[in-house]
Amino acid sequence: MKKEISADEHADLFFCWPNTSPAASGYTTGKNESEHNRHGRINLALLLLLALGIVGNNATVSIAVALLLLMRLLSLERFFPVLEQHGLQIGIIILTIGILTPLASGKITPASMLDLFTHWQTVLAVVIGVFVAYLAGKGTALMAGNPLIVTGLLFGTIIGVTFFRGVAVGPLIAAGILAFILQFLPK
Repeated sequence: MKKEISADEHADLFFCWPNTSPAASGYTTGKNESEHNRHGRINLALLLLLALGIVGNNATVSIAVALLLLMRLLSLERFFPVLEQHGLQIGIIILTIGILTPLASGKITPASMLDLFTHWQTVLAVVIGVFVAYLAGKGTALMAGNPLIVTGLLFGTIIGVTFFRGVAVGPLIAAGILAFILQFLPK
């Protein structure tokens, strides 16, 4: 006779190998074995990403993956659709706040903003900023319509963040660059 698994015992099964089964230990989660195996593979993939973040000494990837693992461990997966739908926008808002804070704190004055147009380097910075914002807009549209491309971009971004000290805004810019290139290629 199988007994129902308690919340405390759920943690013991969290890191089960994909080919093991809670049913073999006398427990049942109310899910079929293939669902359990799928969860085990997801956890292992997240653990691999966590290891890459730690080995690459990248706190951004490590913290993000650790929080996702913690959410899975605490059975908070019901919030994943909200994160999927609004996470990018929330992240952009937080990033924009960080960028605008020097203006809000007075370290950059409105008068000094006019100085942007007095040096060729700052004019070039403005032009590149406009171009990157344009690309990011194209990237957002591309990412919304192509989940497989998103997977490739995310994997590339994780490699870039982990091993090349990149920043996790890479998928958006990469998608924008890809969208820009794709517009010139036959469909």
